[in-house]
Amino acid sequence: MHIGLIGGIGVAATLVYYQRLVAEIEARGAQPDITIVHADVHELIRNNLADERGAQARIYARLLDRLAAAGAECAAITSLGGHFCFDETVSLSPLPLVSAVDPLDAHFVAEGLGTVGLLGTRVVMRTKLYGQLKQTRAVALEDEIDRLGQSYQEMAVAGQCSPHQRDLFLEAGRRLIQQEGAEAVVLAGTDLNLAFDGHPPGYRVVDALDVHVDLLARLAAGEVELTDVARGG
Repeated sequence: MHIGLIGGIGVAATLVYYQRLVAEIEARGAQPDITIVHADVHELIRNNLADERGAQARIYARLLDRLAAAGAECAAITSLGGHFCFDETVSLSPLPLVSAVDPLDAHFVAEGLGTVGLLGTRVVMRTKLYGQLKQTRAVALEDEIDRLGQSYQEMAVAGQCSPHQRDLFLEAGRRLIQQEGAEAVVLAGTDLNLAFDGHPPGYRVVDALDVHVDLLARLAAGEVELTDVARGG
């Protein structure tokens, strides 16, 4: 199946999505067929912080038109923060959309996780993944949301993580486990791989990117039906 990706939000996250998705598809014995379009991360940040869902959805719709013209059969947004207008985008999209948020709840249940701690954008942490976790309790560091969100935004735009930022995120994860009762810390921001990859934190981590990539790879390999995992189109 030809999969379209809305990338660029940010560039480092797009690279990781592409690398991991190709590897997962090939591991299933399938041939990757992927097209990527580039969204503007600064435009997304402005619309996200202002809760301009309709404006961002219209931007996505133009990019989705390009993916459809390129022959993509479905599409995904390579940013959990970029999902803040997912419902609005579904209504405009010419292609079925595969959410990165929808499969998380089932994954947490399958892993026996009752409480998870969130790291990501301000909106992701403040809304507890847009309120879409129905079977899992999500917690965040309420007193640190703005600081963590700002650091995440700066890291995503730069495409690199400073030692100070890494220490901030690793310590936030420890607090989520020790103070908030989280059984695992969810990297609910795609760029967080910049902070955590190669730096074992000493607690359980679930990378939401991997859950999304696994679903997209199974879809590409024909192991699941598009109608069962996508919305709209």
